[in-house]
Amino acid sequence: MENTKRFLEKLGIDEVSNDYVSPKRFSDGGQYRFEVPGIQSPKTMAALLEEAGKNDIFIHRVTQTKGIMMLTDEEIAEMVALAKDYGCELFLSVGPRATYDTSATVHTKEGSRIGYRLRGYDNLVYAIEDVKRACRLGVRGILLYDEGLLWVLNQMREDGEIPSNVHFKLSAHAGHSNPASAKLLEQQGLDSLNPVRDLQIPMLAAIRNATDIALDLHTENPKSTGGFIRHYEVPKFIQVASPVYLKTGGSVAANHNWDTTVSEAIARMKQVKLVKRMIDEYCPDAIVSPDKSSDLAVPE
Repeated sequence: MENTKRFLEKLGIDEVSNDYVSPKRFSDGGQYRFEVPGIQSPKTMAALLEEAGKNDIFIHRVTQTKGIMMLTDEEIAEMVALAKDYGCELFLSVGPRATYDTSATVHTKEGSRIGYRLRGYDNLVYAIEDVKRACRLGVRGILLYDEGLLWVLNQMREDGEIPSNVHFKLSAHAGHSNPASAKLLEQQGLDSLNPVRDLQIPMLAAIRNATDIALDLHTENPKSTGGFIRHYEVPKFIQVASPVYLKTGGSVAANHNWDTTVSEAIARMKQVKLVKRMIDEYCPDAIVSPDKSSDLAVPE
């Protein structure tokens, strides 16, 4: 095993100690940011941001998960305007995915391992078109589920086919959970990785040690992905995984594509408040990214 470990070390993948502390930060010096996923419409986004203001908590990122193709141009424009006015990131997810496709396999127990990836050439084209449409409407944050699509979009970003300031994040539904996978994705242009939701603290530390990109960690989960709540682990998340987005409010939903209501958006905000209480009590010295930081993927 020692030879294997030495080789991994040459690749920048080291074994980490139990007392590992991440020295890495966002470019603004912050260790953590708040993200609320599952906000599918302008109405629920407006309710969430209004509730955030009432609680004096800044939400750095709002994420939609049902797919760009599920939104009208008017809805996207309204969400873009809300994000610009508030100063937060807006991430819209790629619509084409195996579960929306004609695949029967993906709905079987074994086939579910396909996740939300793309099947065939045409669906790859459709997914790129979905992203280009969002970019035309001002969106600068894209949630991906397919590693091949990431590779293509990064090439497009480098070649000027899509804006150079678009940020890509990869969903936990892609199933990545080790430092080698995270490093590979970083090399392919990923800006932010959501690893598998149930990774233990040392596993997260190993991924952080091997990469510099932001990690997006679920502080809680919908019933469909286990329903577990990790609020008391948040101080450790910050300690070992910074820079980190704390993805909060998932326990309000039944599943990833849950169509959040206005009242549920407010309930998601309550979960953020509960997580902030944990930070204030158990790691009060942790540094939150400032409001409207210059490196946020705010729409244009």
